[in-house]
Amino acid sequence: MSEFVPPQDPELDWASDVAAEMLRRTGLKYISLVPGASFRGLHDSMVNYLGNENPEMVLCLTEQAAVGIAHGYAKVTDKPMGVALHANIGVMHAAINIFDAYADRMPMVIMGATGPIDAAKRRPWIDWIHTAADQAGMVRDYLKWDDQPASAEAIAESVLRAHVMASTAPMGPTYVCLDAALQETPLDGEIALPDPAKHPVGAPPGPDGDGLACAADALKIAKKVVILAGKVSRDEDAWNRRIALAERLNAKVYTAQKLAASFPISHPLCEGMLPLFQTKDHLKALTEADVVLSLDWLDLKTILASAGRTDDDNLTVIHASLERYVHTGAVMDYLGLPRTDVMLLADPDTTTAALLSALGEDNTPQNFEPRPGTHALPDSKTISMAHLAEATTKALQGRKSCYACLPFGWPAAAAPFDHPLDYLGADAGGVIGAGPPFAIGAALAMQDLDPERIVVVATGDGDLLSGMASLWTAGQRQLPMLAVINNNRSFMNDERHQDRVAQNRGRPRENKWVGQRLDDPPPDLCAIAKAQGWASVGPVVLPEELPEAFDRALASIARGRPTLIDVLVDPEA
Repeated sequence: MSEFVPPQDPELDWASDVAAEMLRRTGLKYISLVPGASFRGLHDSMVNYLGNENPEMVLCLTEQAAVGIAHGYAKVTDKPMGVALHANIGVMHAAINIFDAYADRMPMVIMGATGPIDAAKRRPWIDWIHTAADQAGMVRDYLKWDDQPASAEAIAESVLRAHVMASTAPMGPTYVCLDAALQETPLDGEIALPDPAKHPVGAPPGPDGDGLACAADALKIAKKVVILAGKVSRDEDAWNRRIALAERLNAKVYTAQKLAASFPISHPLCEGMLPLFQTKDHLKALTEADVVLSLDWLDLKTILASAGRTDDDNLTVIHASLERYVHTGAVMDYLGLPRTDVMLLADPDTTTAALLSALGEDNTPQNFEPRPGTHALPDSKTISMAHLAEATTKALQGRKSCYACLPFGWPAAAAPFDHPLDYLGADAGGVIGAGPPFAIGAALAMQDLDPERIVVVATGDGDLLSGMASLWTAGQRQLPMLAVINNNRSFMNDERHQDRVAQNRGRPRENKWVGQRLDDPPPDLCAIAKAQGWASVGPVVLPEELPEAFDRALASIARGRPTLIDVLVDPEA
């Protein structure tokens, strides 16, 4: 415990300085917030007490952007950012993005505030409408933990616990709500603050001995092993161990567009990155497997069913996951109950290391040569998704990049994801507008982690327009990043869905565009980007214009500016 001595000025509020000081001591690098965040005291403490370093303030225009940016930061670092929300209205505004982070098992420490619980201390109107009897109750079903401490000492412990809980696997967002009246209560004398070093997060658990032995025995005698490389960390050593395990077992490996890069796409054992919607044609190796090792695969039940595997066929399924520890009945993010023969309640990275040790050395000489990715380009005078993907890949060839997201229909072979930071995966909650803030959070993290790596947000016009408030933060900080916009001037996924429904129900297919098209007038994406401090290129209309557009964009990024390319993509090409 160490002492915290507040300045003795009765006209100033210092209780919230305790929260700010604990946020500093936990080692948070950044706190994202909007003006007026956390309602009165806490925002003032962040600005006046913390200043703008250790942790650094990341100013956002909306609470959704603040949470989304923290989400993107965690997808790169596996560590939490701080987030400050403005009273109950801030929680309401951020709710969808908090759910997205929870579904993705991404850590963040969220701070908020309610008006005075003591009604006698509420100012007219503003304090009343910003007071909630149970503010965290609005989002509790998709928080890992929350608290509303009632003293300065309790605030210190609560903030520390929030950091530890958020960072402990399976990770997730935590929320601490402060009473505005408490924040504005002068402190009297010294307060003992806990030392974060005495409250470590701890290593994630490994597999139990019996389960590990059963898994190793099954893998040793297997003829055709398939590894489903699922929700794993960005750690490069863990990445290399997955490669070593696949090569040791001569196992086929699947990754997925829904998930972050988990295995090199160019490796000859990789069966490719599964698209968002997969069929049995994608799953040939899985149909022939005698042992499946799931490293926390997302929706294991569905992929086994898609491959035609039943509960009574000749297959052993080994599943390593900690997901059961966070499942509740409130949100159905646990998906279907998968068939499992060996259940390892363990972290997938820790499981990989344990299996390598249990399997022992293999002295059989093997040679695994990388294979190039290929995809066919349509013969079209308009720009197709394949044209856009190829142009993006060629422009970034020889450079380190990090795709923060991909739009529907992006060819899996177009991007050679051969490093754990090459691709961060789709958002688990399916939130429209998540791509831009994810990328900005990733770019923020990359400034410290790998400044040469260009963060790319490859997304649709609908996603950009929904998340455009976040663009200002990148413009204000001049984060060197690239936005590649698949602009089909429609919510095309829904338009295609309407087309399928019309066919199934015998209704006019020509009405599929109603309520979906973004046209008449089309939003000016380049103007929107420029207004937020970005450089922009486009609209690009013809395939032959793409190389020059990317040259201009990359030159702009080299000068330190976030840059957007607006590409008109023909969804029928």
